[in-house]
Amino acid sequence: MTSLNPTSKKQSFLPIFFANTIGNIDPPDAISKYTGGNPGQGLFTFFSNALKLVAVVAGLAMVFQFIMAGYDFITADGDAKKVEAAFAKIWQSLIGMVIIASAFALAGLVKRLTGLDIINPTIHGPQP
Repeated sequence: MTSLNPTSKKQSFLPIFFANTIGNIDPPDAISKYTGGNPGQGLFTFFSNALKLVAVVAGLAMVFQFIMAGYDFITADGDAKKVEAAFAKIWQSLIGMVIIASAFALAGLVKRLTGLDIINPTIHGPQP
């Protein structure tokens, strides 16, 4: 692989051209507060935040489904099929909330027992 360093002995014309045209591309200074100074940490932080966002959205969806199931139960007007469907929705939303909460509890238990932080991972590697 060729280097973008103009003082390197083994290079082709194209990387030198782009290095002189574009210049040195460094990540923004604000990124360091998310990566902890380790450039490889950003991807894991992104995935960790994405999983947290998915959990929050899933929790909000479960609450919305629970409310709608309660509305369906109220408006069933004694119809056995509608009442049964409303109870099924209520149980499904409760089971969904339990699954989301238990996933975070399990991640906390794994952190407590092993020290492996699944929710906020860190990468330990060679330091410059």
